[in-house]
Amino acid sequence: MFLLLVLIIAGAAFYVWNGMQPTTASNEPVTFTIERGMGTAEIAELLQDKQLIKNEFVFKGYLKYTSQGSRFQAGKYSATPGTKIDELITMLNEGNVLKDEMLSFTIPEGYTVEQMADKLSEEGFVDKPTFMQIVNNPSSIKSALVADIPKDAGIKHALEGYLFPETYELNKGSTEADIIDTMTSMLQQKLESIDNLEQKLKDRGLRLHELLTVASLVEREVVVEQERSLVAGVIYNRLEIGQKLEIDATVQYSLDEPKERLLFKDLKVDSPYNTYRIEGLPPGPISNPSLASIEAALSPESTPYLFYVTKKDGSQGHLFAKTYKEHLQNIEKSNSKSQ
Repeated sequence: MFLLLVLIIAGAAFYVWNGMQPTTASNEPVTFTIERGMGTAEIAELLQDKQLIKNEFVFKGYLKYTSQGSRFQAGKYSATPGTKIDELITMLNEGNVLKDEMLSFTIPEGYTVEQMADKLSEEGFVDKPTFMQIVNNPSSIKSALVADIPKDAGIKHALEGYLFPETYELNKGSTEADIIDTMTSMLQQKLESIDNLEQKLKDRGLRLHELLTVASLVEREVVVEQERSLVAGVIYNRLEIGQKLEIDATVQYSLDEPKERLLFKDLKVDSPYNTYRIEGLPPGPISNPSLASIEAALSPESTPYLFYVTKKDGSQGHLFAKTYKEHLQNIEKSNSKSQ
């Protein structure tokens, strides 16, 4: 009886061991597709049919034993027979699909969600109305950042400022919600890379939404890298003394269509984003800022300046002033250099 028990155990052990071994090696790659919604049983059967694993039952058991399989990503894959089981699992977890099954796009820093929607729509990655619907009603978005967005605050687009500008590579067939989830998750990662973020926000008396709003103003106003923290300092100086920000970029955001050059009448547009009319910050970001602008808004340069004007010499830098009188002189100086 004991011998029989030993033989059964040994046989079972050999069965599992053998099922875990790689299949016969081959240099010919095998392609297979994991469809959305496929369970581990279907995936195991598929891999055995493709001769990438020896035993689907052992494979399923191993997945259960190692708590794997729940993160397998849909897509078209390629693997060669003889690949180890752990390598196959890693490939499926990481979504290492065939390159021609990926969609790749780049969102420039400072783009608005409208500009993103137009770009992604033109490239064939999204349906613009669907994309904008999610942007304006982000209840389905997983990111915890969404909870920080004020409700009923006159915000033009709820997720403005929360879609991080970056180069992305996603699985082909990703939905508008998938893309937006990925972009908000990227912002979360970037924020987590900032040391002592929560304490710095507390020290400045800011909510994250307000930080992103200031960062978006900096992003749209600044071209010269070293001026980011300086312009942020000017913004905080004006807020501290209760002076209207009077930032042209907020007027552009208020308009139905941006203009190459603002007219005096444009500065009177009735909008909660028009900082020539309202006091304090607009209700939300006016663009999606880079990490550099976020860090500048979090750690602005200490400065006595209250004004700045763009140079007209092609440098895209600014002239800064402490008083309105100096500011007028800078405007005159800048205009004279452009002639």
